[in-house]
Amino acid sequence: MVDTKREIERKYELPESPEAGGSGSQPRGRSLLPDLTKVPTVSAVTARGVTELDAVYYDTPDLRLIADTLTLRRRTGGADEGWHLKFPVGDGVRDELRAPLSDTLPDELAALVRSRVRGAELAPVVRLRTSRDISLLVDEAGRTLAEVAVDTVRAERLLAGGGAADWTEVEVELADDGDPALLDAVEKVFRKAGVRPASAKSKLARALADTAPAESAPPGKTGMRPGKPARETGRAPVTAGDHVLAYLREQADAIVSYDPAVRRDLPDSVHQLRVATRRMRSAFRTYKKVLDRDATRPIAAELKWLAGELGVDRDQEVLAERLTERVDAHDTTLLLGPVHARLRIWDTAGRTDARARTLGVLDSVRYLRLLDSVEALLADPPLLDGADRKPAKVLPRAILKDYERLAGRVEHALGLAPGEERDLALHDARKAAKRARYAADAAKPALGKPAKRFAKRMKAVQSVLGDHQDSVVARDALRDLAIQAHAAGESAFTWGLLYGEEEARAADRERELPQIWRESAKRKLRTALTG
Repeated sequence: MVDTKREIERKYELPESPEAGGSGSQPRGRSLLPDLTKVPTVSAVTARGVTELDAVYYDTPDLRLIADTLTLRRRTGGADEGWHLKFPVGDGVRDELRAPLSDTLPDELAALVRSRVRGAELAPVVRLRTSRDISLLVDEAGRTLAEVAVDTVRAERLLAGGGAADWTEVEVELADDGDPALLDAVEKVFRKAGVRPASAKSKLARALADTAPAESAPPGKTGMRPGKPARETGRAPVTAGDHVLAYLREQADAIVSYDPAVRRDLPDSVHQLRVATRRMRSAFRTYKKVLDRDATRPIAAELKWLAGELGVDRDQEVLAERLTERVDAHDTTLLLGPVHARLRIWDTAGRTDARARTLGVLDSVRYLRLLDSVEALLADPPLLDGADRKPAKVLPRAILKDYERLAGRVEHALGLAPGEERDLALHDARKAAKRARYAADAAKPALGKPAKRFAKRMKAVQSVLGDHQDSVVARDALRDLAIQAHAAGESAFTWGLLYGEEEARAADRERELPQIWRESAKRKLRTALTG
């Protein structure tokens, strides 16, 4: 069983205590702190005593987790001893996932780091023994506002050539549902007393830095995986190839990052993971003058598979939201029979099956091989001659080719009579609009405002076509719901009503499309992109 706790905290450096020196020492604790009753709303500082903590941190030999600011540890001592996995959420904010103490890493936590670790071994890299002197900041009513911990730390590097280090620091962690403004007030008091924010974002980061052999690279560089974006290696993109690779690396990082979010069932995570796979596949096809299609085609095929598998979960989510919104928009006099109950049953069944399928895909050997293939390709990209050229020469031409492809599909669809064939043609046009938009998104850092304007226009086309396609899919689901209701002896009136409304909505989108399309093509599109 894994529990999640949102940590909102700040760290501060303190001078070394004469008593510091290992897990058996007793730090001076509160005597090192300024008077925190000067903080507004803090009525008292309540001592809770000293706790001895012993934590072993795990990572791959090349420190992949710390490179992505994740920490995985097994800790004994304290009220929350066990396995802890921390994900960054924002500056000073992390989600800590906790599992009970055991000899080996629990499967639930192992799954959450699989996209980063894959076939690499997780092994101990650092041991931290901490004497923690805890105090609580409380208000007049005795409610806890925050916890203040003065930590005397002994760090031991468990990697080859490892050393040891000692330091004292302060952690101020906001109580659950606390006001973040309290941390600003505490920091103001600290700064006046000469206590400064810690330079390292975590104890593990400081331990790796302070115990590293002199010739070693700084933590975070050592753990950098091949294929990191140019912005992370200190070199700004210059050529067309630089820009395309930077974009592809962003998508690769997004896939890896959203994998654990999907496993945790976080909002919008499936959608974002699917978008990243589609953006990468689209870039392979669009920028074929930059990257060799013979090398990218097998990966593109696997990305298509992954997006299709994720689509089962995402499509169910979108469809359920759409149908629920349509039902809720009607007066109860038009909801004949157990409409809400049937919709909930249908949605629960669909989501359960879809989620099981998604998790099965993320645990599959095929998916992990795909991640390895992407990493290998970005570490040694198959660049063509176009990669060395100026972005302004290569990128606009690729974007305009995607636009011409879209134009052909839109014109074809508009030339068809309303019906199934036109619906399919409009769906094809939607996919082409998405590809053109993604092409412009990839070029924004290089082309600036022209690419941004183009992407905005393509998004408008994609939106109207997307709403049309969602209506087509919704009608299929509504027909099935009507059949189920009828078979159960319920009224199918409401499902038929919603079906008719979706037909009308699709017709409205078809009438809007010609004007939206004309808007997207105006202002000399080619000149705007190519100059």
